[in-house]
Amino acid sequence: MAVSELERRVETLESIEAIKRLKHQYCAYCDDGYDADGIAGQFVEDGVWDGGDDFGRHEGRAAIHAHFARVSSQIVFAGHLVMNEIIDVDGDSARGQWWIIMPATVMMEEVPTAVWLLGQYDDRYVRRDGTWLYETLTVDIHFIKPHKDGWAEA
Repeated sequence: MAVSELERRVETLESIEAIKRLKHQYCAYCDDGYDADGIAGQFVEDGVWDGGDDFGRHEGRAAIHAHFARVSSQIVFAGHLVMNEIIDVDGDSARGQWWIIMPATVMMEEVPTAVWLLGQYDDRYVRRDGTWLYETLTVDIHFIKPHKDGWAEA
């Protein structure tokens, strides 16, 4: 039986909402001490997390897990705020682009320092057994700058 135009549109909208939830859960895992199990579990087995020169490229679920298991010693607080998403779905694959602005406390020369991060995500997703997962998550950091008289002491 052929899928109707309405059924196709509903499926696309449901996929977009599931992908939004995937990204929001990723942010929640990051903001909860960089939950390595949670984050790595959102990727396909051979997935890639690419943070460029700032955070490195990590290929495979095990490497992604190892990266996030150690990052909380460097980023002791983070508030991932993602917005302005553009999500395109094509069957069981999709692409999502997002802006991120993030207040954070990072260790700089062993001193907790308040910073602002601005960047863009460019993600590729695949649907496996009805569940959307990351195939690649790439973040392009535009800047990480200290916030004078910031919140680190708070």
